[in-house]
Amino acid sequence: MICYLSSNPLYFIFSKDVPALLYYSHIPTVIVAMLIGFLVFLKGTRLLANRLLFAISISFSLWVISNLILWTNIHSDFMLLIWSFLMVLSSIISILSVYFIYVFLEKGDVSLLLKSIFLILIAPIIILSPTPANLSGFNITNCDAFMFEGFLFRFSNVFFGALAMIWIFILLVRKYRKAEIDFKKQILIMGIGIEFFLFSFFVVTFLAAYLTDMGILFDSRLEFYGLFGMTFFMGMLAYLIVEFGVFRIKLLGVQALVVALVVLVGSQFFFVQSNAGMILTGITLTLSLGFGYALIKSISAEIKQREALELANREISERKDQLQMMADSLAVANDQLRKLDNAKTEFISIASHQLRTPITAIKGFVSLILEGSYGEVNEGVHGALGKVYVSTERLVELIEDLLNVSRIESGRMSFAFEKSSLEKLLRELYDNFILIAKTKRFYLDLKLPETALPEIEMDYSKIRELISNFIDNALKYTERGGVTIKAELRAEGVVIDENGFVAVGKKSPFGKMVRITVSDTGIGVPKEEIPLLFKKFSRGKDVSRLHVGGTGLGLYVGKAIAETHHGQVWLESDGRGLGSKFIIELPIERVQ
Repeated sequence: MICYLSSNPLYFIFSKDVPALLYYSHIPTVIVAMLIGFLVFLKGTRLLANRLLFAISISFSLWVISNLILWTNIHSDFMLLIWSFLMVLSSIISILSVYFIYVFLEKGDVSLLLKSIFLILIAPIIILSPTPANLSGFNITNCDAFMFEGFLFRFSNVFFGALAMIWIFILLVRKYRKAEIDFKKQILIMGIGIEFFLFSFFVVTFLAAYLTDMGILFDSRLEFYGLFGMTFFMGMLAYLIVEFGVFRIKLLGVQALVVALVVLVGSQFFFVQSNAGMILTGITLTLSLGFGYALIKSISAEIKQREALELANREISERKDQLQMMADSLAVANDQLRKLDNAKTEFISIASHQLRTPITAIKGFVSLILEGSYGEVNEGVHGALGKVYVSTERLVELIEDLLNVSRIESGRMSFAFEKSSLEKLLRELYDNFILIAKTKRFYLDLKLPETALPEIEMDYSKIRELISNFIDNALKYTERGGVTIKAELRAEGVVIDENGFVAVGKKSPFGKMVRITVSDTGIGVPKEEIPLLFKKFSRGKDVSRLHVGGTGLGLYVGKAIAETHHGQVWLESDGRGLGSKFIIELPIERVQ
């Protein structure tokens, strides 16, 4: 550094002897460092990494401003005061850089022990900075204070700079090996930025002072170039902000880059000498402002789209989580309901078994009394016992239905499949119900095909119960007219949908079928009630008028029996008062 003596304290600041690169290296780097550091701090004042970056920016800016004062001042006492702080500031920059990298990599604060180590390292520098161990005097001959630097000043910069670079390098390598792919990219970019900054700042500054001291260089203006490492570091941080949202900010990185570009271009006015250079710099500055504005606007729109997409993804994720929770709760509820249903089925089964024995006994003894086995009974008692017998018989039917439902739902209903004659079964049922039909003055017709039906594989008693229930219902819910039982052989069967209607265009995969149709001229069934009739405890609205004691289980049990035989049952009716057709289809061969 060269000293120019003058009575005017502002002489050197505006002198043509000041290197033009001085302002370009010092002023833009301070503006860029403080701009990004302050904006990062402003966007996350509670985040430790943001605060540490701001502290590094302030320390670096104070060092640069102090250095700028030294280059543009002629008062030796003031220069000596300012120069004594450079060592403290450079040491603080080193320690803060290490601290910053720790927090960036670990996403949290360091331990108390490590903080104590940082304090122990920097405390001697702060304490000894105002002593001759730092600076002992000023050489008035050429304004070069290096002649009177103490041991502390000469070696602290080298020590702290090397320590910070090596320490940070080790931390980056160790974390890089364990990190995920995205974070590895961040570590690499951050590592290149901060290591280049520390290298250019400490090494270039040291070389400038050393080569000047050795007389190789005229002055130490080589240190100007070392300051551009901060601009490079801030550029890498801006890239991390834009690409990865580091420091929890996004648009800020682009804005800071544009401002930094404008500052760097504008600062060229300090050392451009020709008019043509001024014009080109002005055009470049105008273009930089235009492109910068367009870039910020474009990135802003993209960030809004990304944020909207991220918000939508979060909402979808939250909805998925809610649906998963609901599904889990529903699964638990279904499991509980299944257990309760099994318990109910088991209870019904046990209760029905326990009830059937005494009810059967009551029915038997009442029958004996009515027959006169225990002597003659008067007409009044006989009538009352007849009512008891009918009620008991109804209870026996109910208990049997409940037992059948319990067996079906628990999978305990047993079947004995064997080849049997369906024609024989239908004639038996006809003989059983013809007396009931005649008593009610109904007709009961049985229509069998001229060609004998083939024997089918079935549980004879279960199919008998199924068809018997259909014929019994037809007679119960008919007020006049009668019932027709028809059997026929069909080449293929139909498929019944979940609502109880024939599915159009679908055929049964079980081959040839025998169809039994029980038709009546009774009360009929409205179309909207058909899907309900084959469910448990379900009855039509009009049936209770004719038969109060029905349980609503007979059709449910019959449907289960037919499906076990790979058959179908369904109901067809043109509406209320127009009669009904209960239809059963059973395959000739039962597929296992």
